[in-house]
Amino acid sequence: MSIWIQVVQHLQPGGIETMALDLQRMEETHEQGVIISLEGNKEEALAAWPRLRPFADRLMFLDKKPGFRLSTLWKLVNLFRRWAVPVVHTHHIGPLIYGGIAARLAGVKVVIHTEHDAWHLRQQRRRLVQAAALRFVKPMLVADANLVAGELKAALGFDDEKVQVIKNGVDTRNFAPGSKVVARRELGLPEHFRLIGCAGRLELEKGQAVLIESLSFLPEDVHLAFAGDGSQRKQLEQLVESLHLQERVHFLGSIESMPRFYQSLDLFCLPSYFEGLSLVILEAQSCEVPAVVTNVGASTEALCPRTGTLVEPGSAFAMAQALEKKLEKPATGNPRQFVKQSGDLRTTARNYAALRHRYL
Repeated sequence: MSIWIQVVQHLQPGGIETMALDLQRMEETHEQGVIISLEGNKEEALAAWPRLRPFADRLMFLDKKPGFRLSTLWKLVNLFRRWAVPVVHTHHIGPLIYGGIAARLAGVKVVIHTEHDAWHLRQQRRRLVQAAALRFVKPMLVADANLVAGELKAALGFDDEKVQVIKNGVDTRNFAPGSKVVARRELGLPEHFRLIGCAGRLELEKGQAVLIESLSFLPEDVHLAFAGDGSQRKQLEQLVESLHLQERVHFLGSIESMPRFYQSLDLFCLPSYFEGLSLVILEAQSCEVPAVVTNVGASTEALCPRTGTLVEPGSAFAMAQALEKKLEKPATGNPRQFVKQSGDLRTTARNYAALRHRYL
């Protein structure tokens, strides 16, 4: 049995973390994957994110405190040596610095690093740090979208051969169409209204406030449902009250069965200010729900061109116009077919497995 390690910053609900779990779940029969979280502890993580529970025996938490911690680096070096780890896969800059450098010091044969967005490279200090880490680690460098690959090349001066693209994917067997009536009953959502849904952490950069404001411009039979939690929940609830939308906005918190959430919707919306290649766009469309998303990051690569709509971020009125148009005149076509062709998890998993085995 071959042990392979993924290193992430934390194990809280999010796209990077979901992708790491999915890659572990889709590993080949002779592999045993372990995910190491630099931050946090297992007990709190399992309580906050029930999706982690099936993976609990293959999760490790280093409980790293803020700032650079040399002790964390040496913990990883010793762990990789003790387990004779052949493959380490890091996600984003922090795990690259700790996991990637530790892998090289421990003599790990295969190191893969995936960048899930590149907006942080616009800051000179982070760009210099990442460039130095990549020069030392020399990983197989992967971008999860064409846009991210382009930004990496531009910021760090890489050529095409040094960055390969493996796009994020979702499990189209799990995220599939279902009964809207059953889904709404299970989630306690109104059955006889048009429903727009948004999934993700409730944080400023996700733009949920703009979506709530846009509801003021939409007909009263349109409701809004949020799946997810975060630091901005109280502020968003206060915004809902100030706009007198309490009867039309539904905060569902963390949901274990996300397919059920998408199946309950007439339309999906992601109003973010920043994104990489968002999994939630793919998940919703895989459930045959059309999407309206902001034109940020790699959202264009995740959006079905026949059924989806792009909107510039930050304008509640422009968002309302796009949502109403999509609700009134749904586009022809099936977004699920787009996801099956260009965003299926099985393709993503096969491509990463090929990298893991390249030099073994």
